[in-house]
Amino acid sequence: MRTIYWPIYTLRPYERGIQETLGKYTQFVMPGLGFQIPLIHILRVRDVREHTMDIHPQPVITKDNVEIQVDGIMWARPTIDEESIKRTFYNIDDWKRALIQLAMTNLRQEFGDLTLDESLVARETIATNLQRILNTFAVEWGLTVSKVEIRLIDPPEDIKKAMHKQKTAEQERRSMRLLATGEFEAAEQQKLAIIQRAEGEREAVIQVAQGKAEAIRLVNEAAQQYFIGSAQLLKQMEMVETSLRENTKVVITEHGISPTLLLGSLPVSVASEKNGHEEVRIRV
Repeated sequence: MRTIYWPIYTLRPYERGIQETLGKYTQFVMPGLGFQIPLIHILRVRDVREHTMDIHPQPVITKDNVEIQVDGIMWARPTIDEESIKRTFYNIDDWKRALIQLAMTNLRQEFGDLTLDESLVARETIATNLQRILNTFAVEWGLTVSKVEIRLIDPPEDIKKAMHKQKTAEQERRSMRLLATGEFEAAEQQKLAIIQRAEGEREAVIQVAQGKAEAIRLVNEAAQQYFIGSAQLLKQMEMVETSLRENTKVVITEHGISPTLLLGSLPVSVASEKNGHEEVRIRV
């Protein structure tokens, strides 16, 4: 805030003012050039830009009785309408100090409703609640709290060491879990590869067996088609040879020689005809 007593004054674009005449509010002053009567008029000027204010570090006790150090930062500004500018002068003496003290008080209350673990993960929630509470009071002072941030939540050293050990153990456990998962996946892949190789070998054996079976079938068909008659003729020739060699009786029919073993080896010298067959006795 600044106060102007000179007869000629200038307000910058980010300033708003109120003019008093003999100690009584008379008018709202906008940016630009203005005139007043010294000793009768006084001009009080307010900077309406955003103001950055630190919430100083302070100890707070959480719901589970842990003392921690917290601090923060907030942004606030005077609202630019006439009524709000009047409130910044007439409703509060030092609006920045008042807003900081209010923030510190409510910051302790916010952390007091949470445990340590909840506090460490509730920065945004605490900041939002604190901004809402501050704006409830700031309206009466002609102010607007634009934003609140919690910068530091600092537990005691012993708790930080315990948290560090817990974090390290958790990371080691996660690492071991990832390692075990990787080994399991590798074993599954190896198992799958073995199964696939076995399936391939089985298919190959089946195909080879099927090929051999098909080859045997084709050979059998060829033998039945091309070699059965020749084999029978060869057998007949062998029988004729055997019969002639052993003086066996043979029968000559109208269809040719049909060697038949009848009664064993007998001398052959007489030919006769019985039942349409000519019987020949041959001695070799």
